[in-house]
Amino acid sequence: MSQALPGDAPLIHDLIGIGFGPSNVAMAIALSEHNVRVGRQEAVTAHFFEQQPRFGWHRGMLIDDATMQVSFMKDLVTLRNPTSEYSFLCYLQEKGRLIDFVNHKNLFPLRVEFHDYLEWAAAKVDDMVSYGHQVVSVEPVVRDGVVEYLDVTARSGDEVVVHRARNLVISTGLRPVMPEGVERTEHVWHNTDLLTKVDALEGGEPTRFIVVGAGQSAAENVAYLHRRFPQAEVCAVFSRYGYSPADDSSFANRIFDPQAVDEYFTAPEDVKQRLMGYHGNTNYSVVDIDLIDDLYRQAYQEKVLGTERLRFLNVSRLTGVEETADGVRASIKSLVTGEESVLDADVVVCATGYQQADGLGLLGEVADRCHRDEQGRVRVERDYRVATDLELSCGIYLQGGTEHTHGITSSLLSNTAVRVGEILDSILDRNLKAVPDQARPVAGGAGAGARQPAV
Repeated sequence: MSQALPGDAPLIHDLIGIGFGPSNVAMAIALSEHNVRVGRQEAVTAHFFEQQPRFGWHRGMLIDDATMQVSFMKDLVTLRNPTSEYSFLCYLQEKGRLIDFVNHKNLFPLRVEFHDYLEWAAAKVDDMVSYGHQVVSVEPVVRDGVVEYLDVTARSGDEVVVHRARNLVISTGLRPVMPEGVERTEHVWHNTDLLTKVDALEGGEPTRFIVVGAGQSAAENVAYLHRRFPQAEVCAVFSRYGYSPADDSSFANRIFDPQAVDEYFTAPEDVKQRLMGYHGNTNYSVVDIDLIDDLYRQAYQEKVLGTERLRFLNVSRLTGVEETADGVRASIKSLVTGEESVLDADVVVCATGYQQADGLGLLGEVADRCHRDEQGRVRVERDYRVATDLELSCGIYLQGGTEHTHGITSSLLSNTAVRVGEILDSILDRNLKAVPDQARPVAGGAGAGARQPAV
């Protein structure tokens, strides 16, 4: 535990963000727009650390014809500030495609296009971020028995920098989940690896792929591999009879509304569970109906023509994968009969989802001051601030990992623009912005650590 001494303080920011994916890019934009409105004297100072060398959001899943599952109006800013210069429409105008997009009559842009928008937006606030910096520790700074600041240490190669924060906004994203007992290898991929690894297969002639999973990513992977490798068989393995369609009907989509967050937060625990049960099919293990129809049409056509390359091993699950000399041998078990079959394949792709990274995992002893509920889950207030001991005056905010308190939009784009506005309002309302300290960088504070925060 560090104790601040006169003349021995690192750079102090009102806010430090850990991670710079879409959520914290949106946070940086909200801060930038606020600072323009209020002027330098009342500006909120901030800095973000991102371990990737540049902005990237699920790059391995940017299949050329894959579209977004949310409206372009649920971009980084529009639901918070419809006049923002950081909107998807402003991006289209700058790229010279606004009229073309309007004529397209589609609310759902290509995923690769939306990623380009996110890069475009991130570049506009990149003076606030240090890329290639991994946060390795967060330590409390105590004065008179109260934790007034948090020292954030980040590493980039041999360089170590320390910045001091009045508030943290943690957005460390999702981590790929593999089936139990299955590890990622050269021939066993998670779907997040798809586009980064598939090019290596071009020189050979793959004969079979196995795709495990029943959600949107699994179906997209099946369609993509079937199209890209016209001589290969593609086997889809899932425990259902078929892909389940996503419910994107107008009433069901209200589960993503900002008002729904208020309602979910105040609902009793049993109601929360029922709501997730009722509306999980808006997001989890579901597929766009158009893609389902396309895959079924393709499979039926192949059956008619006697050229079946698209196979669906339904009501089944992957029980094991064994590396072979030139690929993998997968064991598939029927959930109906219990019978196991073996398939040799060039690659097994596991489209088996993600889990939220532990938002408090970097906090060390600070995490001991954070409160948990009777189920061991982090207690989070309505403003996304972690409930803490009174002796911790710093705000710790989570973007992600709040599904148990805030509902299904916890890690989704749908509510990002509104959420960052609420977090910023919370920081301002709690009046945590103190008179700027006279500070200098600590040892190892060259580079990003020696920069004054952007305002």
